[in-house]
Amino acid sequence: MTDPVRAPSEALTAALAGWLDHERALKGAADNTIAAYQSDVLGFLGFLARHCGGAGGVTQIADLALSDMRAWMAHERARGLGARSLARALSAVKGFVRWLAEREGFDPTVALSVRAPRLPARLPRPLAVDAAASLIDTVGLQSETPWIAARDAAIVTLLYGCGLRISEALSLTGADAPLPEVLRIRGKGGRTRLVPVIPVARSAVAGYLALCPHAFDRHGPLFRGARGGALSPRLVQKAMERARLQLGLPASATPHALRHSFATHLLSAGGDLRAIQELLGHASLSTTQGYTAVDAARLMEVYDNAHPRSRSGT
Repeated sequence: MTDPVRAPSEALTAALAGWLDHERALKGAADNTIAAYQSDVLGFLGFLARHCGGAGGVTQIADLALSDMRAWMAHERARGLGARSLARALSAVKGFVRWLAEREGFDPTVALSVRAPRLPARLPRPLAVDAAASLIDTVGLQSETPWIAARDAAIVTLLYGCGLRISEALSLTGADAPLPEVLRIRGKGGRTRLVPVIPVARSAVAGYLALCPHAFDRHGPLFRGARGGALSPRLVQKAMERARLQLGLPASATPHALRHSFATHLLSAGGDLRAIQELLGHASLSTTQGYTAVDAARLMEVYDNAHPRSRSGT
């Protein structure tokens, strides 16, 4: 029989309410975030009440031992909490303990020194080559207005053909038209890189420019909204959502997935990892190395599906 759930003391309940008010008022935390914080910390305090044999006050938090923290994390794991959820709960608990320590004058080092569980790497989800091509073609059919259809097709062609982030594509200006053979892109962290522009991408952008009814100037956006202003990335995302639903592609088929696909397909074709790093503008090679795992996973999937033993079930 499991121990009954014990409520934390009135003092800790009041302290939790104060911390949540602080997070809401001074840090602008959203309602959903506040609710998650409250649930996570209440669960922690309830565990302590059972673990320590009673609902103590502030001293129970001040006297926390590393073994108490580890016991709580083991308890959460045992009840099925995943690594990401546990990491989120630990972050909430640390935030509460840090705030309480500042108010009550105790040393929170023990609680704050606990390491979050190692999270599994979130590998990119690239599209297959034919799926990427179909997606680009279908995006160009989502609008009945020819110049808008050409605009959307040109943007996704740049994302896949040049490995651009959507923010990078939308930051292009009239000074970049017509597209040169090599674009100078200013990416994350202010890092500048040179990106070759494949002929099909240059052609797609040229087709859009020929149809666009709005005048271009050197400093204005290259890709325009319906009224001539800067284009919102949300409109590109919506066009891709409609296209992927039409094609039956998974929800992971986003604009950023085209950039992932660009890198993965280059790697599959024998591209050098360091060169791909430079094309993507990654600060660290370790970020680009994630595509190695993606490519290996894809190859193993193909192998498993094609191997005679897999087909025979033996």
